[in-house]
Amino acid sequence: MAPPETAGYQFNHTMIRVKDAKESIAFYTDVIGMEVISEYHNNDAKFSLYFLAFDHSDGKDTKEEKDSGRMRREGMLTSALGCPIPISRGTQMAIRNLVEGHLAISVDDIQAACERFERLGVRFQKRLTDGKMKNIAFILDPDGYWIEVVPKNFS
Repeated sequence: MAPPETAGYQFNHTMIRVKDAKESIAFYTDVIGMEVISEYHNNDAKFSLYFLAFDHSDGKDTKEEKDSGRMRREGMLTSALGCPIPISRGTQMAIRNLVEGHLAISVDDIQAACERFERLGVRFQKRLTDGKMKNIAFILDPDGYWIEVVPKNFS
């Protein structure tokens, strides 16, 4: 059982570093179906953050509502352009975890989703026909991050 003090905690976002913000945003919006909820640009430190998420409001939430509610959402992806990797103790472990980890999306029809990714020219790390697990796939984003694709009824 989780400590009572953590009852209101939520998983807010995962941040990935990207080489080309336009290419990354196009992938996550056009291919994956997310939208840019909010942007933050720090010109002094020369970095930008793009917060992406799925819109489950059926288009009812305004851009302002999405932006102001950014820190109350769960499951956002933050694409960071220009954020330096801090050099500190444990950096090698952080880099290894980033490389060996992955993102995941769940879809209604995995076969249809994979066929669409194929038509769009998305690179696959693992197709449904590869390996022993025939009910999951892995695609790659423009920066090589693995994205696991699982059916919503995955068990």
